[in-house]
Amino acid sequence: MRLKISLLKEPKHQELVSCVGWTTAEELYSCSDDHQIVKWNLLTSETSQIVKLPDDIYPIDLHWFPKSLGIKKQTQAESFVLTSSDGTPVYSVVWGPDSEKVLYTAGKQLIIKPLQPNAKVLQWKAHDGIILKVDWNSVNDLILSAGEDCKYKVWDSYGRPLYNSQPHEHPITSVAWAPDGELFAVGSFHTLRLCDKTGWSYALEKPNTGSIFNIAWSIDGTQIAGACGNGHVVFAHVVEQRWEWKNFQVTLTKRRTMQVRNVLNDAVDLLEFRDRVIKASLNYAHLVVSTSLQCYVFSTKNWNTPLIFDLKEGTVSLILQAERHFLLVDGGGIYLYSYEGRFISSPKFPGMRTDILNAQTVSLSNDTIAIKDKADEKIIFLFEASTGKPLGDGKLLSHKNEILEIALDQKGLTNDRKIAFIDKNRDLYITSVKRFGKEEQIIKLGTMVHTLAWSDTCNILCGLQDTRFTVWYYPNTVYVDRDILPKTLYERDASEFSKNPHIVSFVGNQVTIRRADGSLIHISISPYPGILHEYVSSSKWEDGVRLCRFVKEQTMWACLAAMAVANRDMTTAEIAYAAIGEIDKVQYINSIKDLPSKESKMAHILMFSGNIQEAEMVLLQAGLVYQAIQININLYNWERALELAVKYKTHVDTVLAYRQKFLETFGKQETNKRYLQYAEGLQIDWEKIKAKIEMEITKEREQSSSSQSSKHIGLKH
Repeated sequence: MRLKISLLKEPKHQELVSCVGWTTAEELYSCSDDHQIVKWNLLTSETSQIVKLPDDIYPIDLHWFPKSLGIKKQTQAESFVLTSSDGTPVYSVVWGPDSEKVLYTAGKQLIIKPLQPNAKVLQWKAHDGIILKVDWNSVNDLILSAGEDCKYKVWDSYGRPLYNSQPHEHPITSVAWAPDGELFAVGSFHTLRLCDKTGWSYALEKPNTGSIFNIAWSIDGTQIAGACGNGHVVFAHVVEQRWEWKNFQVTLTKRRTMQVRNVLNDAVDLLEFRDRVIKASLNYAHLVVSTSLQCYVFSTKNWNTPLIFDLKEGTVSLILQAERHFLLVDGGGIYLYSYEGRFISSPKFPGMRTDILNAQTVSLSNDTIAIKDKADEKIIFLFEASTGKPLGDGKLLSHKNEILEIALDQKGLTNDRKIAFIDKNRDLYITSVKRFGKEEQIIKLGTMVHTLAWSDTCNILCGLQDTRFTVWYYPNTVYVDRDILPKTLYERDASEFSKNPHIVSFVGNQVTIRRADGSLIHISISPYPGILHEYVSSSKWEDGVRLCRFVKEQTMWACLAAMAVANRDMTTAEIAYAAIGEIDKVQYINSIKDLPSKESKMAHILMFSGNIQEAEMVLLQAGLVYQAIQININLYNWERALELAVKYKTHVDTVLAYRQKFLETFGKQETNKRYLQYAEGLQIDWEKIKAKIEMEITKEREQSSSSQSSKHIGLKH
């Protein structure tokens, strides 16, 4: 990526240009110490003087209102505020993303002042020289600062340093975020630099401008204007952005031209657009491109015939893709389209602000759209992709801490859809997106996780954990058998990725990671877990076992064990658990096989996975009250066992007998009031109890065989 600079031969101002501001993507105003305000039309290359200011007014900064969020195509700012100086410099002040705080400079200090009375002011020393410029982005919530110490820095909103540049030759006089928060620009003497949000530099240009005192990005984020010390206004277009997917490489070579290269055969295609390209995304065998007025959808199988449709609203700020459809976000809303260009849905929720959404706060799968709320950052909104309506019973996903990043898994059935997220403590959690009645468990998968991604071909999750790169080959293991989760992981040292690396993509079994210096590293993970996922999704259990025997890795057997239990295939589970030496679990599975009814088997499989309440419910619904009481006795849930016995008026003596035996083993006396109450005057007769239990098991076996025979009769008819 680089900046294509354009500069007029002669400056339009006689003195230093102090500030610039865009009204539309093609119109700009500049202010100078020559007291003139000049209007620039980039389509016609014409300039005109608008206002001559009084001689004692020196403009410092210019802001147009309303601050355009790309809500409508024709939106144009109509009034502006101009700050000026009578010679006493006020260096820089900006609003916070929620407009409830201001950030300003005071010498070498940065100060964040909330507008609420008595709220705590945050202040820290940010530079070794006077701070000349600050900016605060509403999408990524990050702060930029520039100083006379010749450095620019990136901070989070708590004042923690994220990036510290090397010293430049001259003071850094300007910094500015791109509207979407993915890039920022840095200005200095004869210097214009384009940087990634993490700080590393994409491009360095050396225009003949003197110091660049102010930088303004166009509303669509495709170009910047700089106010120069020698009276010039410098313009620069962002070009040579690059997108990669499998064997395809797409490059924006000019504002309206893309080049597609197939690295397998070196075939090159040129894509021409009517208007300038604003956003693009390449994934799932499709390239989606938004221009200022239209959306183009290309298939990687045919670059010659794109599908084209007009955009409803203004500038697209985000494109997300899933296998079946893609999402466009602009200032007016969120819109889901099929790759055939058919509009599908547009989810909405109260207080929704689309201008601050990015790839970390919105996630898309084939059936679900997830959006992290900005008003309450502990909440995730979940929507059906096909209708745009809230998922399930409309319950929101709520967490105990603020959530930083969300990601939906991409494969499998809607009922099994999972969402992973990282919270502000850098803990990684997973939960089901279906929200019906009961509260879905939110389970911790890992700690100190900085970045994550799901594979696009199967539900394998990867993340960077402190000093390790971790792959969760089957994250659902936490729902099935948490004990063997560590055996289903792949881990390797991540120190080679340096500080603050970021996962760019996870395509097939290839993970791409960007290091803090901007370089890309490609990691190939084992293809076998992905093949195992495919076999299991097609219920090819024998093929899965054969694959594990061929690979001879504990990780594969552990994944197969968890997959088999999740899919109630206990024969395969027994083989897999035996292979990883979990003998006690093999014995338990064998005992499940000998149970007389399918309800009992189901209940014990649920118990195996730790779902005690569900197991109890299955037994009670099948009328197997004794069995429901017995599982609570086996787990020493004495209160619940007695509660069920009393409620269903059966086996009270059985519960009391087992309780007495339990206490005698430990040499204890009964102290529970309820047990003392029911034990009063009751004689424990073990022979009678054993006979009753035998009768229950016989009854269950008979019920099971009669239901089986009635099924066979039904089939014969």
